[in-house]
Amino acid sequence: MSERIKIIVCAHKKCNMPKDPMYLPLHVGAAGKKNKDGSPLDFGYVRDDIGDNISDRNCNFGTQTGLYWVWKNLDADYKGLVHYRRYFVGRNYKKGDMLGSVITRDEIEPMLDKYKVFVPKKRRYYIESLYSHYAHTHDETHFQIVEKIISSDCPEYLDAFKKVMKRKWGYMFNMMILERNMMDDYCSWLFNILFQVVERIDKSNLSAFNSRFCGRISEILFDVWLEYKLQTGEISKSEVKELPYMEDVNWAFKVKVFLSAKFLHKKYGVSS
Repeated sequence: MSERIKIIVCAHKKCNMPKDPMYLPLHVGAAGKKNKDGSPLDFGYVRDDIGDNISDRNCNFGTQTGLYWVWKNLDADYKGLVHYRRYFVGRNYKKGDMLGSVITRDEIEPMLDKYKVFVPKKRRYYIESLYSHYAHTHDETHFQIVEKIISSDCPEYLDAFKKVMKRKWGYMFNMMILERNMMDDYCSWLFNILFQVVERIDKSNLSAFNSRFCGRISEILFDVWLEYKLQTGEISKSEVKELPYMEDVNWAFKVKVFLSAKFLHKKYGVSS
């Protein structure tokens, strides 16, 4: 019997986790990882290299190997994904206490009959669009490739794609909770695109950080998928719930690299 809701917490290292059993820690990129003595690296989490998985492609997919694992292996009516540095928060929000602030099963279960899609509050960029932000911080040819794939494989999404790329806000971080059928629909569409993107991007001279481009592309593609579903009426605006979130980031550093990318044309080289 499937659970009503389950949310995985993606992590690539050992860290503190929420105590609520709704959360399931998942070691992303677990395939082939070993300790110094050669033994398998084991954090005591579920590993993303069991069942149907793409764990060995983590170098390009990043935490999206966790999303793939959720799609193919997790049995729940609602499936969610958060990260060890970013969580949806509930009524017990306490500044500086991320684990003590996470949304609980008791808080979210009453919402499930009303909403199909849960997303983080919009991240606003104000001075540039999603496309220009990606172009300044990463490689704009990535989304030129994505547009060609969409034009070929699912041209009905092109209008939504162009609309989203012009926006100055987005539902970022690959954080979401989706009703089972919505998760199936999103992932089947997303991974069809990502598998082609990986084959078309030249990865020969990319750093480890820049090699994880699939996760960054996915942040924007989620908005494209959702915009299309809203346009077609498959999802109504009343079925989408924005939730507050908390993240563990160095804001001074984040602002510095953002402005350097925007005005000095310095691409991102490390995670902020």
